[in-house]
Amino acid sequence: MENALFVWLFRCRRKASLVTATWLPRPIFAVVAAITRCKIDDRDLHWVVRGRQVPILNLPLRPTSSKQTPTRSTSMTSDPSQSRPSAPSAGGPPPGVGRPGHAPLPEPSVIPEEGWHCGHYFYRFRREMFDGSIAPNHREQFLAALNPTGDAVPERLASYWISGHECDFGIMVMDPDPAKVDGIHQAIMAPGLGRLVEPAWSFVSVSEVSEYVPSIEEYRQRLIKEGNAPDSPELAAKVGAYERRLPMMNRNRLQPEIPDWPSACFYPMNKSRVPGANWFMEPFSARNQMMAEHAQSGMAFAGKVSQLISVGVGLDDWEWMVTLWGRNPQYLKDIVYKMRFDQASAKYAEFGPFYVGYKADADAILQHCRLV
Repeated sequence: MENALFVWLFRCRRKASLVTATWLPRPIFAVVAAITRCKIDDRDLHWVVRGRQVPILNLPLRPTSSKQTPTRSTSMTSDPSQSRPSAPSAGGPPPGVGRPGHAPLPEPSVIPEEGWHCGHYFYRFRREMFDGSIAPNHREQFLAALNPTGDAVPERLASYWISGHECDFGIMVMDPDPAKVDGIHQAIMAPGLGRLVEPAWSFVSVSEVSEYVPSIEEYRQRLIKEGNAPDSPELAAKVGAYERRLPMMNRNRLQPEIPDWPSACFYPMNKSRVPGANWFMEPFSARNQMMAEHAQSGMAFAGKVSQLISVGVGLDDWEWMVTLWGRNPQYLKDIVYKMRFDQASAKYAEFGPFYVGYKADADAILQHCRLV
């Protein structure tokens, strides 16, 4: 009986006094709240179980107006293990109290459930601060920043001198822990060296497996549409090969190895939202088909260009960051040009600034910039 009936405390909207409804079933409480036009304050809303008063948080009952009636979308369970909390808790439901119909929430964490944090940082040296070569102590600080040790070492770190006037050098950092990613940037900007360097641009993102990566069955159906016989040995061989490759390809999307190739290209991009070319209003089937065409164009550069698409949606000003590594910078030019003709790019893509870099360690960057 006690699991079905509760003691509810709430403040009336029109009266400052505290109104108590004793042994009031929850459905009746909702009706009373509507009649009295009460504003429900979560801090004053409780249930009492076996004499213990426990705050009820995150209920769908919210402040009401004269034109609105409070409603609820969940019901309390009659399972004693669900309704009998072990202790009060602030900022969430009491320990042991579940939410019917919902899976348990993961523990709060800065570590992505899959994928890694990714940071692209670009800098220029403040030449007016130099009187000839870089001072030995600042040189050592720069070398140490790009060669971290111990717990400061991220999973991936690559540095480049950058072609053009926009900046002098750039770094790409990846790790499950965002503090390790940003830690490299903070080491560069730390007192001493930080007076000689200024940030030119940066982008924060995370790696992911795109929703457009076909499953094994989707890949099979795509091959059939392309003319492969459903029961043919050729189709089975292609599907089998894809099935073997898929785990490795997805791992490379989430935790990529940075190739030891000399050139790289970095640029952010968005998908268009203009009338007549709004990517986000297109059905998934159409977007999926366009991205399949886009991927097919990229396959022509297998072994010449490797790419990483990391996601900045909700994290930075642009939606995606494209990183291209090339065996030769000509391949970077060729692949970007070829893909511009795909509908996904020609009609729906918006591009940000391009940075072209050449792989170099800290000493090579200083030498290239004529600072040693």
